[in-house]
Amino acid sequence: MTHAAAESLADFYATLTPRSLARLADFYAPDARFVDPFNDVTGVDAIERIFRHMFATVDDPRFEVTSCLARDQEAMLAWTFRFGSGQAQCEIRGVTQLCFDGAGRVVEHIDHWDPARQLYERIPFVGAILRALRRRLSAP
Repeated sequence: MTHAAAESLADFYATLTPRSLARLADFYAPDARFVDPFNDVTGVDAIERIFRHMFATVDDPRFEVTSCLARDQEAMLAWTFRFGSGQAQCEIRGVTQLCFDGAGRVVEHIDHWDPARQLYERIPFVGAILRALRRRLSAP
């Protein structure tokens, strides 16, 4: 059941639109926890606000789930998130760790991705500092 629930969630994210956000409660338990590098919220309404904010602030956001592994009540989704277009297109790769309840709804959603390397380093002044710091701290 978990693999089917994870695949359904992956399909949902692949076709995510502001309109389809109304279906979040089909996939998430009412008290589900969502964590990413910028947010740590509980509840479907709070999760929906995160995605509504994404659609309001990011050009042409889209997710592609590249793999799905599931066992017992847990699953991992590897994904690529793209937004923008042309020269301004950005691509972020990450993994989502999911825990499901007995009904196949998500009770915990934790996104793992590196905002420093995949986002902040693209900011002109900040990026130069982060790249220099990474070079200094990396093993020879």
